[in-house]
Amino acid sequence: MPTNSNLLIIQFFMFVFLCTEGRPRVKLDNSIIELYKEVGKFLSRYTSGKIPKAFKRIPSLECWAEVLQLTEPENWSPNAVYQATCLFSSNMNTKNAERFYEAILLPRIRNDIRQNKRLHFALYQSLKKSLYKPAAFNKGILLPLCRERNCTLREAVIIGSIIQKVSIPFLHASVALVKLAEMEYCGTTSYFIKLFLDKKYALPYRALDAVLAHFMRFLDDERVMPVIWHQSLLAFVERYKNELEKKDKEKLVRLLDHQKHYLVTPEIRRELRGSCNRGEKDNNLLTSSPISVITKPIEEDKWDVPQVPMEED
Repeated sequence: MPTNSNLLIIQFFMFVFLCTEGRPRVKLDNSIIELYKEVGKFLSRYTSGKIPKAFKRIPSLECWAEVLQLTEPENWSPNAVYQATCLFSSNMNTKNAERFYEAILLPRIRNDIRQNKRLHFALYQSLKKSLYKPAAFNKGILLPLCRERNCTLREAVIIGSIIQKVSIPFLHASVALVKLAEMEYCGTTSYFIKLFLDKKYALPYRALDAVLAHFMRFLDDERVMPVIWHQSLLAFVERYKNELEKKDKEKLVRLLDHQKHYLVTPEIRRELRGSCNRGEKDNNLLTSSPISVITKPIEEDKWDVPQVPMEED
C-alpha cells in the first residue's frame, strides 16, 4: 500500500505527463537542474521572507512543469505552498493554474487534513488564495474532490468554509452548481450544493432546472436520504420557490411523499404552499393598482420658528 508521500509523488508525475503530452520533452541543462534542486531544498525549510528569483520565473517558462518537478513540491513547507499558490494563481492562465491546483495544492490539503485532523493555517490561506481564479478553483479543487466520491465530512467543512467566506462571481458559482448537480450522488456533494444555494445568488434558470433535476432523481430511489440532502432541498425551496413553475412544484410534492424527514419536510411543504409560480410575481406587480401618491404641496409659515433655548453666560 503506497504511503501518502508516495501518492503525492505519483500524482505529480501524472501531472507532468499531462502538461507535456503532445510536445517533445525539453532537455534541461545540468546547471538549471542543480539550481532548481537547490531551490527545492530551500522551499522544504522555508518559513518566511523572500522567495528565490529563479522560482518566480517558473510561470513564464514553457517547460514549467518539468522545472517545477525538480523542486520536489511534495516536500515543500506549508508556507512555501502558500507562496507558490500566490505566484501561480496570479501569473498563470486558468488552464495551467487548474493543473497546479489539482496536482499539487489539492493533494497537499487533503494529506494535511488526513494526518493532522485539521488544516495548517498557511495551507488554508493557500486554499483561499486559489479562488483568485474561480474557474481554476472549480475545475482543479472542488469538482475533482467531489468526483472521487471519497471526500470526508471534515474535508468538506474545511474547504466549504472558503466557499462561505469568499465572494465568488455568480456565473462561476452557477457553473459549479450545475456540475455538482449532475454528479453521482454523495453526501458531501449535497453539502456543497447547500453552500452555493445559501449564498443567495440570482441564478439563471438553467442552474435552477439542473438543481431541480438533481433532486427529482431520487423520486424512485429506495435509499433513505440523509439529513443534509433534506437540508439542501429546503435551502433550494426557501431561496428559489418563486422561480419554480407550477409543474415543478407538483413534482416536488410527489418527491416529498417519497422522501420524508419529520422535521425538514413540513418546512419544505410550508414554503411551497406560500409561494407563487415563475413569472407570476412580475405579472402581479404590473397588473396591481397603482400606488396613490400625495401631491398636495406642503404649507409652511416661514415666520413660525420654534423657540430655541440659549445658553446662559
